[in-house]
Amino acid sequence: MSQLPSDQGSEVAFAGRSNAGKSSAINTITGHKRLARTSKTPGRTQEINMFVLDDQHRIVDLPGFGYARVPGTVKQQWQRLLNRYLEERRSLRGLVFVTDVRHPLRADDSQFLRWCQQTAMPVHVLLTKCDKLSRGCAAATLQEIETALQEFGPYVSVQLFSATKRRGVEQVQALMVDWLGLNTEQKKRPGDKGRKPGA
Repeated sequence: MSQLPSDQGSEVAFAGRSNAGKSSAINTITGHKRLARTSKTPGRTQEINMFVLDDQHRIVDLPGFGYARVPGTVKQQWQRLLNRYLEERRSLRGLVFVTDVRHPLRADDSQFLRWCQQTAMPVHVLLTKCDKLSRGCAAATLQEIETALQEFGPYVSVQLFSATKRRGVEQVQALMVDWLGLNTEQKKRPGDKGRKPGA
């Protein structure tokens, strides 16, 4: 924790199971193919990785939990680090929780969301790999998960996402811009009346 950047400004963190496609999601959302490490072996992310947008805004890649081909002692170390980050990091504005649409909301997923509910931490659930399902099946799963998430209150939202097909990218980008406090619209200055956006 002492090696993290100064705890000021705002940051959005990505969390989720080790095999849910978290790194691929980060790369697709940011438009940088090799920003977060991807691997066919779950558990590749073994540290808290900070991607600095500027001195006040950051994107965070947290170690995955659940299935990973690492010793139990390493998993416990990850869990302690994850817990400390979530409990102590004041600049954390929201969590993007990544889960495979084909295996959503397992027991440890629900436990994690319940913890977020208790701390009033905003969470956006990303149902990844939706391209693996038909449109109808994916839509039905989304509706089912929306119903299941109601028990966690108003701080939790959900969407379908596919890194391969770039489905749902703009939706999660807009949410992250809001959480980070990034405003893409500049305030009008004197003499700007009638000026076209982007002019």
